[in-house]
Amino acid sequence: MDLPAKKALLRALHENHPDERGLPLILPNAWDAASARVLVDAGFAAIATASHAVSASLGYGDGETAPYAEMFAAAGRVTRAVDVPVSVDAEAGYGLPPAELAARLREAGAAGCNLEDTAHGAPGAGPALADVAAQAGRIAALRDADRELFINARVDVYVPGALPGASDAERLEDAVGRARAYLDAGADGVFVIAVSDETTIGKLAGRIPAPLNVLYRPGMPSLARLGELGVRRVTFGPGLQRVTLTLLARLAGELHAGETPGL
Repeated sequence: MDLPAKKALLRALHENHPDERGLPLILPNAWDAASARVLVDAGFAAIATASHAVSASLGYGDGETAPYAEMFAAAGRVTRAVDVPVSVDAEAGYGLPPAELAARLREAGAAGCNLEDTAHGAPGAGPALADVAAQAGRIAALRDADRELFINARVDVYVPGALPGASDAERLEDAVGRARAYLDAGADGVFVIAVSDETTIGKLAGRIPAPLNVLYRPGMPSLARLGELGVRRVTFGPGLQRVTLTLLARLAGELHAGETPGL
């Protein structure tokens, strides 16, 4: 399948969910070629990458600490390993001009991307929410640079530390305002990360006029319930990698203790 076909399929998958089971589009997150093949062999029609997981596999922390050339090279290894659409987590764009970001995503074989509205400052400064107008401008320029790329605009107001002192109502209004500004700029979907409350998720789904993506974490409503609430896409960030490494740590402990591992 060539890249234009993958882009068209990824868009169609969003349009056709929730599916007949009432489930959102489930995009499990790979971090390398091997994990990508496992996910596609399980039957998934599309997958995603997770910057946290990819960064960890490369020996870096999250939050644009890994060199972007290494991140795009890793994304390219994932897309070449499978013949399904891959949505690539591009973090905040690594400070690249939108046209260059689009070119690097195209070169990596990405059918879609996440673009977060956290602005990563100078070392030691810590992240902060991006200015809405500036972020909308970046999205508009990325849209102009690639008309077919599925742009999933990430909204970070529920990330711990964002909007300190804001009430629940203020946070909701900020999230909806950002989402609508990004959609007006050309985004195709909205990823409100770190939101887990069922009532809030339902309000977001009802007020954001585009496919809503949430990050699944333990304790959240079931996948079926998320579909009922109006969620159209569910991803898992570094969750699958974390579970895999937990299993590896147990096996390593057994080996180190001289036990026969349960392989």
